[in-house]
Amino acid sequence: MLDTTPLLTAVERLADRLRSTPESRLRRGAAADGLALARELALRAQRLEFPGRAPRVLPDAGLFSVADQLAVAGRDLALAVGTAPPAELDEAVRLVEAAERGLRRT
Repeated sequence: MLDTTPLLTAVERLADRLRSTPESRLRRGAAADGLALARELALRAQRLEFPGRAPRVLPDAGLFSVADQLAVAGRDLALAVGTAPPAELDEAVRLVEAAERGLRRT
C-alpha cells in the first residue's frame, strides 16, 4: 500500500489556505479553482474505486464550502490511490501543488 501522506498533506494545506482566503479572492476565482480541483480529485477517486461506472460530478456547494469539498475529495482519493500504481499518487500530488501555487498568484 502506498504512503499517501504527501497527498493528504498537500490537500490539507490547500484547504486551509482556501479557508483563510478573503471572500473577495474567493469570488475572483479562488473558489472556482478549488472546486475544479476538488471535482478532478473526486473524478480520479471514482475511476479507481468504480472502474467502468460513469463518475458523478461533485456539486457546487457554494463559495464557503469549497475548502471542505476539496479536503473530502482529497481524502477519498488518498484512500482509493493507496493500492494504485505510484504514478497515480504522484500525479495527484502535482495537481494539488500546482493549484496551491496558482492560488498564491491570485
